[in-house]
Amino acid sequence: MRKVLDGELKQVAISEAIGISDRQVRRIVKRVRLEGEIGIVHRLRGMESNRKYGDWFKERVIGIYRSKYEGFGPLLASEKLEEQEKIKLSDETLRKWLIEEGLWQKKRGRRKHRMWRERKARLGEMVQMDGSHHDWFEGRGARCVLMGYIDDATGRVYARFCEYEGTIPVMESFRGYIRKHGIPASVYLDRHSTYKQTTGKLTIEEELEGKELLSEYERALKELSVKVIHANSPQAKGRVERLFRTFQDRVIKEMRLKWVKTIEEANTFLEEYLPVYNERFSVIAREKGDMHRKASRGMNLERILCIKTQRALRNDFTVAHNKKLYQVLEETRAEKVTVEELLDGTLKIYHKDQKLRYKEIEYRPYMPIKRKDKQYQQAGKPCIPPADHPWRRFKTGTAA
Repeated sequence: MRKVLDGELKQVAISEAIGISDRQVRRIVKRVRLEGEIGIVHRLRGMESNRKYGDWFKERVIGIYRSKYEGFGPLLASEKLEEQEKIKLSDETLRKWLIEEGLWQKKRGRRKHRMWRERKARLGEMVQMDGSHHDWFEGRGARCVLMGYIDDATGRVYARFCEYEGTIPVMESFRGYIRKHGIPASVYLDRHSTYKQTTGKLTIEEELEGKELLSEYERALKELSVKVIHANSPQAKGRVERLFRTFQDRVIKEMRLKWVKTIEEANTFLEEYLPVYNERFSVIAREKGDMHRKASRGMNLERILCIKTQRALRNDFTVAHNKKLYQVLEETRAEKVTVEELLDGTLKIYHKDQKLRYKEIEYRPYMPIKRKDKQYQQAGKPCIPPADHPWRRFKTGTAA
């Protein structure tokens, strides 16, 4: 500016050099001529912004946060303030206020050490699934498991709460996914005993026939023509793992506000919550098309999504299963039958595709067990009492 005042440079050259308009240069030159070097300082330096929130507003927001949303992250809390309290406030401003009040701490991001994998191209091409064991009701109800499904291409989520991560609850949740979206092309899951058979051994005949050692869930997915992919580490299926981390923050607090305390109430809550969540956080697939398949007319989901067990049919046409005895009411030459436990708890017995009628035998004849003491009853030998037997002590006069 001194060079402009001394006539060494033109105002246009200065504007190009420092990246401001020549009009702004003229204004600065005018202030420097009148005020000296202090004239280059902006007039608003050190003044409060006209858009600054008042102290009363900050105290009100902090008070609401302490009373209703304590523990909420800044982003979720700002959403709840706008949704419930009609207070529009950016999450970064709220984060700064919470840190100043000691209600929130800065979190350092985790170091990424895994190679990034590109999303699948189409909807339904691969679905990641897993179960999350957590205190979802924060002590208001019993602990339970959230079965989560997330589409790899779009991030669309389906979830359902279950009592435990067993075969029947997993199949029941997968049936709900099929009814909602259809049958996916592949499922990506871990090596939990429910999903992958880890015990047992095939017979020589089964090995020669080319049979595989499958869990009941793997067997059901194979019958549905769904490809099963087992992950070797939690990081491999990181999308569903991050989903659980998000849900353990957001969903828990949403259910806290609605005072959800049972699995039935939680599943009803998810029916309303998931469409809103998917609308906000899902993305568009890289390619068009949906690879989900509808269940065909000849596909009996009831008989596929169940527990099938091979049992021997005895000569008196009875079948033993789960410490119970069942009488088959139809004559058949089968040596083995298939006992199917359905998702609703009912039990059916099949020989190949023929359904057999049966009834449960509630009372079984009692057979007394004859005790055979090896010490005193030996075949072909007389029973001789030992030296410390009470009979010997009494006979010799040494008994008490």
